[in-house]
Amino acid sequence: MSTDATEVDMKEVELNELEQEKQPMTGAGDGVAGEAGSPTSAGGEKNGCVKVKVPEEAEPKFTGLSKEELLKVAGTPAWVRTRWALLLLFWLGWVGMLAGAIAIIVQAPRCQPLPPLSWWNEGPLYTVDDVEAFSETGLKGADAHIDSVNQLKVKGLVLGPIHHAPADQEKVLQLQEVSRTLGYMEDLDTLLEKAKKKNIPVVLDLTPNYNGDNPWYSEAFLKHPNTQDMMKAAVEFWLQKGISGFQLRGLEQLVETAPTLLQNLINKTKENDTETDEKIVIGVTRKHVPSEVRALQNQSGVDLLLSKVLDGVDSGTELASVVQTLLAEQNQTRLGWSLGRNSTLRGAGGSETLAQLLLLTLPGTPVLYYGDEIGLYSMNSSSSSKMVWDNETTEADSEDLKTQRTRRQSVRSVFKELSDLRGKERSLKHGDFYSLHSSREAWAFLRQWDQSERFLVALNLGQQEVIIPLKDPRVPAQATLLLSTQPGHKPGHSLSLDQLKLQPREAVLLKFPYSP
Repeated sequence: MSTDATEVDMKEVELNELEQEKQPMTGAGDGVAGEAGSPTSAGGEKNGCVKVKVPEEAEPKFTGLSKEELLKVAGTPAWVRTRWALLLLFWLGWVGMLAGAIAIIVQAPRCQPLPPLSWWNEGPLYTVDDVEAFSETGLKGADAHIDSVNQLKVKGLVLGPIHHAPADQEKVLQLQEVSRTLGYMEDLDTLLEKAKKKNIPVVLDLTPNYNGDNPWYSEAFLKHPNTQDMMKAAVEFWLQKGISGFQLRGLEQLVETAPTLLQNLINKTKENDTETDEKIVIGVTRKHVPSEVRALQNQSGVDLLLSKVLDGVDSGTELASVVQTLLAEQNQTRLGWSLGRNSTLRGAGGSETLAQLLLLTLPGTPVLYYGDEIGLYSMNSSSSSKMVWDNETTEADSEDLKTQRTRRQSVRSVFKELSDLRGKERSLKHGDFYSLHSSREAWAFLRQWDQSERFLVALNLGQQEVIIPLKDPRVPAQATLLLSTQPGHKPGHSLSLDQLKLQPREAVLLKFPYSP
């Protein structure tokens, strides 16, 4: 084709192939000769191309059906039947999807309703019963440690007693005055304000004769007409100060000698309840027999009862019996657990974390003393030990002191982890309790709630290695280790439960998912 064509609407038409014979332009009988100089003058022949204009074909336009044509077609029986079929299919599909969704909802396991909980059921309470040992400067310096207490994820602070009460001298008792050996009212106000900012309710111990042998002086004191007025006035005074409740020691004396006084104090405290600030009354007893403690709980009407039922326990069988006895007739929201500073479970060899793991996983509210978070009482047998506050500059000269500091920090880390789990995991906070195995040396129990993750606790209370067989339909063949009080087991590993091996004085916390 010619490459010289410039017209867009022209197409070249090849007339001759390159090697085609020359064709004459005129026939033999034309009688007309080509003009001189003409391309055809030389023998009447011509080779070449002829350019012919060929108009482009217009693309057909789709105009669709007219309105009249559409109306005509739409009214035909075939299209009417088609529309009805499509409409029916649409609604059948919609109804089918709705029915499927309803079936899924009906067949899905229903969530168990959450039980009503008070703020003291949400996690551990932290007790500062000796303000001078807790803070070198008494109440004035105690507020400086609120941040440290808050890091432990505790849900409340039990303070004191702090009122003016010389031992066994009821005539000079001042329930509305701060003891001068501890500080001033302004110091307490500062502490309360700091705790409020951290959302830590403060419970005040209002036991009258806390420095003496008898917490209520004598039976005559309890029965004296002025005692009730004095106690009620003190309750009202401290509530106005921002106190969130009270702790009363010697509860058995109140129940046996002055039950009306006790009930009036409870009523007076509860009068100040609000939806956002519920008040608590904690009772403390020296009783240690589980059946007696259970009876006292039923008679007293206090929100929590702390006793010595765990202090003398030294076997897994006894430990299981104590817990099951108290749970038999009591809702766990009214159970409080604590360990005396000289409790058997606080023995040496890593038992400080064993005691923590036990208290923070039992059903009920764990109430711990200051210093429990660092294992203070495992290394000091005194009835009231001075708190140790670690910082970057202390104990830098002695390797032995550095080792002690490292150990305290390790124990505190375990405490924080357990306290955090206790506050956020439903199975630990208010889950059901099942004892799986108990023997002289060991005890294992399960905490579970509805479809939440399950937690299994196993403790070796003996001095020898033990193997705990956990063949129970409520537990799987294996579970994941969350925490161990001894270095032999590493968190995150899967442990076989049919033959669970524990080192001497070791406690472990394991978890496994819900399985329908």
